[in-house]
Parts: sequence; structure tokens; C-alpha cells
Amino acid sequence: MLARALAATGTERSRVLEVAQAEARGDARAVLQATPACARQPACVAATTTFVNTLRRGGEVEILQYKPSVQLPLTRVTGTGRVAWRAGASPPVVQCVRVRRDGPLSGAKVELLAISAPIGNDDACP
Repeated sequence: MLARALAATGTERSRVLEVAQAEARGDARAVLQATPACARQPACVAATTTFVNTLRRGGEVEILQYKPSVQLPLTRVTGTGRVAWRAGASPPVVQCVRVRRDGPLSGAKVELLAISAPIGNDDACP
């Protein structure tokens, strides 16, 4: 059971990396596919499309820091993670990621709900 919970944290981080890679490509469609709850809300789609267009960067994307939405939930929990990433030699991009996670008692599923526009490097996520 502990192994499933720890694997879900790794899955969350991997999915956030995929979103950051899509943002670095300027691929709003891929970001919205990775965040289907956002894709169902017109305001979220518009906001995401707008900020993704400003995040296009060349080079390999790397996660500098990731604070998961929740450590080890036993059941379904919705929380906010915080990611700092960069592509190539570009300055870091810091964003908040809304995530729904099921603990090992409820399936260990990970769903990214939305990602925020960039925030300040020292800003906290709500």
C-alpha cells in the first residue's frame, strides 16, 4: 500500500514535467489535454492558452523543484503542488498545479486539474 502511494507522487511529478514540456513548446492543446478539468471550462481554456503562448522556450525542460499537492493521501484529496522549471538556459518558471489524487485505499489515481499562469519565484501557491 505504501509503495502505491509513493508511486503516485512520482506519477504526479512526471505528469507535471509533461505539462512543462508542452508549455515550453508553446503547445496549449497538449496542456489542456493533460488538464481535462480545465479544458471543460472556457475561462480556464482562455487563460491557459494565453499564458502558454508566452512560455515558449528552447532547450531541454528540467524540473528544478517540485512540491507535490499532498504527501501520502489514504483516500481522494485535491491539493495544490508548486513547480519550478526551466528550459535550456532560460530563467525559471514557477507555477501552481491543482491536482486530485486518490490514495491507495481508493485506487492511487492522479489527475491534473489545472496549472496556473507563472507566479513570482518566491510566491506561494494558494
